Amino acid sequence: MTDCTEAGGRLARLSRDHGTLVRRRAVWVTASLRFGLVALLSVAAAHLAEARDPDGRYANSPLKQWFDGLRSGKGPCCSDADGSALSDVDWESKDGHYRVRLDGQWMDVPDDAVVTEPNRAGRAMVWPIRNNTGITIRCFMPGSMT
Repeated sequence: MTDCTEAGGRLARLSRDHGTLVRRRAVWVTASLRFGLVALLSVAAAHLAEARDPDGRYANSPLKQWFDGLRSGKGPCCSDADGSALSDVDWESKDGHYRVRLDGQWMDVPDDAVVTEPNRAGRAMVWPIRNNTGITIRCFMPGSMT
């Protein structure tokens, strides 16, 4: 009987230890996921809070409200990317579609990235988004090509 009790005691102890191990792992995984979520939300919040006009030089521009309201089929232009004016030699229209030269490479502008309202700034502008997979175009506004 001592052997059975001893064996039962060992098995019972192993069973309890296994349960404790599973609970510890579950707590560790939950804590890791929470930490990861907090880190991800912190990065996202910092990106959203990033100032697009850090020194305030465009705050009193008569076109500020207009720029803030520009949208393409991909959404608001100024929400995720800073716009850049393009020289006439850095954009073109071909077969009803636009192309722009960014970082020395020609890129096709997606049709849904074209801003369709009249260009009050006059110059062609592009709002590129650069990330680890390359460059995508959030918005493009053709200029007058004068």
